[in-house]
Amino acid sequence: MTFLGGGENTLGGIFFQPNIPSEEVFTTPMRGVAEGIVYSSKPLSYNGVLIEDFSVRFHEGKAVEVKAAKGEEALKSILSIDEGSAYLGECAFVPFESPINQTGLLFYNTLFDENAACHLALGRGFSNLYKDFEKYTEEELQSFGINDSSSHVDFMIGTRDMSIIGIDDKGAEYPIFKDGTWAF
Repeated sequence: MTFLGGGENTLGGIFFQPNIPSEEVFTTPMRGVAEGIVYSSKPLSYNGVLIEDFSVRFHEGKAVEVKAAKGEEALKSILSIDEGSAYLGECAFVPFESPINQTGLLFYNTLFDENAACHLALGRGFSNLYKDFEKYTEEELQSFGINDSSSHVDFMIGTRDMSIIGIDDKGAEYPIFKDGTWAF
């Protein structure tokens, strides 16, 4: 699994910062693998609707159930944009003490709000996380487990007490986050 964060290079080799400011380190999860329920830690502003206090339940990588105290119909609409919009496309680590979070503001713009906390995204995954991605067709990238969708909607799940344990392919566990920030 590859993680990116901060600056990137275009296919032409030009360095740029796609998201400023950013404390984010992110990856694309394997399509069809996520299981369990996640709970939002911040509201999601989506198409002019504020979605609040919501949860998403995943089975075989697909969001199969959503609940929200406010804006539930808007949340459900995200899942029906296309076939891939109900699958995960991103998993991002952002320390709870990030400058965006410290403002205490909701910016109502995902490009800023996503830098406030760890987050997930429903929809399109990042092909550029796959080595030599430019050599493959979209179909080949999808066969590697990268989700395809016309949408990509980030929502925050990070909290001050969040802990994340990584598990390698041999089953060894490694603390990634403890108490809302990096464990190393």
